[in-house]
Amino acid sequence: MIPFVAQMNGLMLVRSDMSVRKNVVRCATAFFVVGLACLWVLLTASPAIAQSNMLNYNNGNLSNQDLSYQDLRGKEFVAAEMRNINLEGADLSNAILTKGVILNANLKGVNLTGALADRVFWVGSDLSNAILEDATLTRTSFQDVNVTGADFTGAILDRYEIAQLCKRAEGTNPVTGVDTRDSLGCR
Repeated sequence: MIPFVAQMNGLMLVRSDMSVRKNVVRCATAFFVVGLACLWVLLTASPAIAQSNMLNYNNGNLSNQDLSYQDLRGKEFVAAEMRNINLEGADLSNAILTKGVILNANLKGVNLTGALADRVFWVGSDLSNAILEDATLTRTSFQDVNVTGADFTGAILDRYEIAQLCKRAEGTNPVTGVDTRDSLGCR
């Protein structure tokens, strides 16, 4: 064993190969334990999206289905085909409807509070008395949509769509008591 000798400001430091080896072994052991802990976390973790009770309708064809008055809070309808679907009175709060095709649908009294409905085609649908508070409705088409009594308070919409909706907005939402024109900020 050859000692390591260093002189620093008049002090002599002596360190043997044995103490260096002990430090290397301690560091290697620590890295091994931390590595095992990380591996255990990765192998036993289960993300919330993978829960077995989570139901989604992504890329599904729900055309002509009757889901009226269903509790669909937080469900996913990404790129779903929903022509002529009946969602009257359904609770779709915090649902994700991105890239959906919802043509000629019955959405009377539907609750879409906090929903993400980006790039959705609602063309020809009935959203009368719907609650769309705090919903994200960007890049979405409301062509020929009935919005009588709908509440858009806090919703995010494209300016063009707001202008188009204001041309036919009327009524007051029977649940929230909010005037449709006021909720859209119509002048």
